[in-house]
Amino acid sequence: MKILTILGARPQFIKAGSVSREIAKYKEIEEVIVHTGQHYDANMSDIFFEEMQIPKPNYFLGIGGKSHGAMTGQMIEKIEEVCLKENPDWVMVYGDTNSTLAGAIVASKLHIKLAHVEAGLRSFNMKMPEEVNRILTDRVSQILFCPTDTAVENLKNEGYDNLDVKVVKSGDVMQDGAMFYKKLALEPKQIQNSKFKIQNYILCTIHRAENTDNEQRLRDIFEVLNEIAKEKQIILPLHPRTKNILNNLKLNIQNLTLIDPVGYLEMVWLIDNCSLVMTDSGGLQKEAYFFEKQSITLRDETEWVELVELGVNSLVGADYTKIIDAYKNNSTFNTQHSKLNLYGGGKASENIIKELISYE
Repeated sequence: MKILTILGARPQFIKAGSVSREIAKYKEIEEVIVHTGQHYDANMSDIFFEEMQIPKPNYFLGIGGKSHGAMTGQMIEKIEEVCLKENPDWVMVYGDTNSTLAGAIVASKLHIKLAHVEAGLRSFNMKMPEEVNRILTDRVSQILFCPTDTAVENLKNEGYDNLDVKVVKSGDVMQDGAMFYKKLALEPKQIQNSKFKIQNYILCTIHRAENTDNEQRLRDIFEVLNEIAKEKQIILPLHPRTKNILNNLKLNIQNLTLIDPVGYLEMVWLIDNCSLVMTDSGGLQKEAYFFEKQSITLRDETEWVELVELGVNSLVGADYTKIIDAYKNNSTFNTQHSKLNLYGGGKASENIIKELISYE
């Protein structure tokens, strides 16, 4: 069996790394990895692949920094060339990027079986390009690997029981990765010599366009973060673009501990040692749960509704009062919640490969 894996962003490589390590256990399976180049990431050097124990891509397409249409179109063209050359049995895609959609379109046009990892997720916000990408990818796949019961239910509600597609609750490959990388976590060099108190800080990340490109939302969020930081340290790895926006807005952020973006192993350390997570990241909401931390999500909706229903994640948008209330009331994680096995208990990659081997 030959599997052609399409990836375009660093988080996808980290997720796919867990599946690649499982594939490596089978001599009869060959994996060919294609990096579209959708997100240029200076951190993805050779050292990145070595430290993360992820196989390096076989192909690098170098397509990034373009409009959605130009990027996706060029990806389709280049991925098709690779597929015709490699003639895989399966194309495997992850998540909801333009690279995901491009790989799905190529597989469907060439009649190559398509497997979608992280299928069935829905924000129900069609203004999000990710929502469009994941819906279209699900529709042309032969097997849909859902991370949660909620994802399976979403597909059922959309009529997938009536389609010629296999829906599998595989668990979440992100949990596989979190468990694997916890033992490899690195304390960020930026804070090793600072007055850093373990278990006495909030980890915060802000990067989504719905926040960074909306001046009022950004003002509201940072006003409350700065207020909370008067009594509890907030460590915020900040992207240079967001930092420039904050500087231009002349916001009061003097109480926050701003650091440069960190690598994944350093981020794992920050999650593992914090007391609370505040974020607009989808992945970090789950990672907080994997590491038994409460999270506060600075968005108006989330794909991970089961965490909100469980009470380990508070969905607060950019509302000052809601954020303050969530901070005051949601600092202690109930460890019983981590035993519910919402995301497969670290067996997702194993389940995925077994399903592909037995697929008829």
